[in-house]
Amino acid sequence: MEDPISARILLVDDEPAITANLTPFLERSGFSVLLADDGELALRRVEEHKPDLIVLDVLMPRLDGRAVLRHLRQKGDWTPVILLTQIGSAVERAVALDEGADDYLGKPFEPYELLARIRAVLRRSRTGGPSLTGAHCLRAGSLELHRQAHRVMVQGGEVSLTAKAVLVLEYLMLHPDEVLTRERLLDAVWGWDYPAATRAVDARIAELRRVLKDNADDPVFVETGSLGLRVTITNFSR
Repeated sequence: MEDPISARILLVDDEPAITANLTPFLERSGFSVLLADDGELALRRVEEHKPDLIVLDVLMPRLDGRAVLRHLRQKGDWTPVILLTQIGSAVERAVALDEGADDYLGKPFEPYELLARIRAVLRRSRTGGPSLTGAHCLRAGSLELHRQAHRVMVQGGEVSLTAKAVLVLEYLMLHPDEVLTRERLLDAVWGWDYPAATRAVDARIAELRRVLKDNADDPVFVETGSLGLRVTITNFSR
């Protein structure tokens, strides 16, 4: 993978106002930017230019973003993809990740948030192979998460976690070495329309620490700080 700062980004959106604003912003940030305003053109751009990452709107004419993503993954193309959509439910996000998206951002969004996601995805991507989001099992040291079965193992033994704690752990493991704010976890796991506060995130982190026997003063798995949370072990396997 190229240095993220010099990567080629394919920006796919049928809203001229969005591409007109994002293109110069991303170029000022050091990226080269290709454009497409529908799904069919996006697939041609991928074939012709081999971008390093695709920012892909879901609601588009001719071929929507989800269809584009499925087409790429079915043919074995694992170019990193960040999906953009106006639907912000946790279920919608889970479906996007299951289909092979590397990250997911709801509209409207701040350009700097998209920039941070782009850089993070590029850092953790592996050229030519599936991303972490396509893995059935995630491993970090002695910790294993079997995603389809929602089973968590530590040192070969299964541990019991609530469904929300498993989802929080999954999101952390899918974003290794990123600092994730409580608000972002709340949005990703509970959904924008769910009546929960950031204390719900803290409760699930406390549950993870208790069950995984992760000392907050000397963490093995989840590090917390003033900016947010992150998984501290980065030697992940699929």
